[in-house]
Amino acid sequence: MALEEAFWFDGLTTAGSFTGAGRVTPYRPEAVEGYTRKLTDFTEYRLPEMDEHGIDVQVLSLTSPGVQMQPDAGIAVDDARRANDFLAETIARHPTRFAGLAALPLQDPERAAAELRRAVTSLGLHGALVNDHTLGHYLDEEPYDVVWAELEALGVPLYLHPNAVPVDRWRVLEGHPELEGASFSWAAATGGHAMRLVYAGVFDRFPGVTVILGHNGEFLPYQLTRFDSRHRQLALSRPLARTPSQYLRDNFMITTSGVYSHAALVAAVQAMGVDNVMFAIDYPYESTAEAAAFLDGAPFAPDDLARIAHGNADRVLRLSPAPH
Repeated sequence: MALEEAFWFDGLTTAGSFTGAGRVTPYRPEAVEGYTRKLTDFTEYRLPEMDEHGIDVQVLSLTSPGVQMQPDAGIAVDDARRANDFLAETIARHPTRFAGLAALPLQDPERAAAELRRAVTSLGLHGALVNDHTLGHYLDEEPYDVVWAELEALGVPLYLHPNAVPVDRWRVLEGHPELEGASFSWAAATGGHAMRLVYAGVFDRFPGVTVILGHNGEFLPYQLTRFDSRHRQLALSRPLARTPSQYLRDNFMITTSGVYSHAALVAAVQAMGVDNVMFAIDYPYESTAEAAAFLDGAPFAPDDLARIAHGNADRVLRLSPAPH
C-alpha cells in the first residue's frame, strides 16, 4: 500500500498543481508535463504502473497546495467538497485499488471540521491531508483546535505534507532556487510545523491524534536525542507533559515517500519504531519502479517488512487488510 499518492481534479475553481501562483522550484518543462498528465489520470498510467510493480493500493490525496492557497474561504470550502466528492467517486469505481485522504478548507476551521466529518462518515475517506501552512497560518493556532478535536473524535490521522508555495523567503536560499521544494526547504518547513505542534501542546490537549509525516519524517527522526537534550535546557512558559521524542514516537508516524535509502529507513525504524513507519511512493513525482525495488530489498524480517508495506497503514487508516 502506497500512502502519499497525488491526484488533481480539473473541476475546481482553485488553480491546478503547476499553474498556481507562488511556486519557485525550477522544474524542467518535460517533468512538469509528465506530472500534469499523470495527476489527472487513474487508469491509463496509474493502474498499469501499480500492476507492473506490485502496488495493491494507492491512498490518494489532492496534490499540494490543494485548496489551501485559495484566498476566498467560500471558494475553498466549495472546492474541498467537490474534490472530496470526486475522490470518493473515483474510489467507488476502483474500491480495491484506491483509498483516500480528504482535502480541508482550513481558511475556515469550523467548516473544515465539518467537511472532515462529512468526508469520513459519508464519503468513506480515511483521514485528511494538509499541505503545511494555509495562507501563512499553522495548525498550532487556537482556531484549529476544532479540527484536532474532530480528528480525535473520528479516530483518523492527519497527513502533514509540504506546501508547494512557500509562506516566506528564506535568505539562506536566495540565489539558489534549486534548494526550494523537495530537495531541501519543504522538509525543513514541514518538520518545523510538526515541532510547532509539539511545543504548542496540541498533543497534550488531543492525545489521541495521529499525524503522519512523509519523506522519512521530514528530517525529524534523526534529531530525537538532540530535541530532548535541548528541551531539558529550555525555560518554557507552557511546559510539556512529555519529551519531544515521546510525542514524536507516540503521536507521529512517517512514510518513506521519495527517500529510497535503506540506511535512512533502518535509522528511521530504529528511531521511531517499526510500527510507526509506512511505505509511500509520492506518485507521480517519484518513480514507482524505484520505490518498489527499494521496499522489496529492504533489510527487515518478513513480519516487520509486512508492517511497513501495508500493516501499519491498514491499522492507522482503519482499512480492511487486503490479501497479500
